[in-house]
Amino acid sequence: MRGASLTLETVRFSYGAKPVLEGLDLHVPAGGMVALLGPNGSGKSTLLNLVTGVLRPRAGRVRIDSVDLAAIPPRVRARRIAMVPQMLSVPFAFTVREWVSLGRTPYLSPLGGERAEDKEAVARAMQQAQVEDLAERLVGEISGGERQRAALALALAQQPALLLLDEATAHLDVHHQMALLALVRHLNREEGLTVLAAIHDLNLAALWFDRLLLLHDRHLVADGPSAEVLRPELLESVFRSRVSVLQHPTEGVSIVALQKPVASGEEVTRRPDETVARR
Repeated sequence: MRGASLTLETVRFSYGAKPVLEGLDLHVPAGGMVALLGPNGSGKSTLLNLVTGVLRPRAGRVRIDSVDLAAIPPRVRARRIAMVPQMLSVPFAFTVREWVSLGRTPYLSPLGGERAEDKEAVARAMQQAQVEDLAERLVGEISGGERQRAALALALAQQPALLLLDEATAHLDVHHQMALLALVRHLNREEGLTVLAAIHDLNLAALWFDRLLLLHDRHLVADGPSAEVLRPELLESVFRSRVSVLQHPTEGVSIVALQKPVASGEEVTRRPDETVARR
């Protein structure tokens, strides 16, 4: 597995008359592990959908390994890019193995069935995501944490070079959040998989990701390691909540502690510094 680089060049997107992203420039090198942060409505999911090709920018370009995404056929894109959402619905009574096998769809010919290499890819994906013991269980009967690992296996069966996570840990308990992100980082470190993940939990992001991006008011307002991005004045202006930023006692990263408002209904209204160190 070799990671792909991702580049956004002056990307702009809007839903009708409502602008969501304005002039976004971003580069994630092959093998990068990057977390995308921001309040609800800041454009995190929109950005990921632009990277998959589900949405197209109103202006600017998205490139994968320097190739314009718009020039890549959907079937080929699906072999290069995979996404794990918050929760995938499974309308039929699939077993976990059957569900994971859907990840091979971009590789199957219209008239052909599953080949030996497809079965091998599915088996490897299930092993990587640690769901082999769930193979014959129905997806509707397994726990939320197990389902997210199965969703990761489905994505890995696509053999992607770029893995996107859209709040994939949102509905999981702490144990399953940590287990899922440990698996993803292992794939990043050992397999070279490029990872871009939208995530709400600032401390999980700081703990597991090398680089943090912060979206706010249609722009990228911070880009760097946790010590550069998780700054009290910036977080207070973006999330409109009082915070303290501390040093993690063992991991050498910054972590965020929430503070109660001084008075009921207090809001922080300072605007963030929109100057971003480009990478």
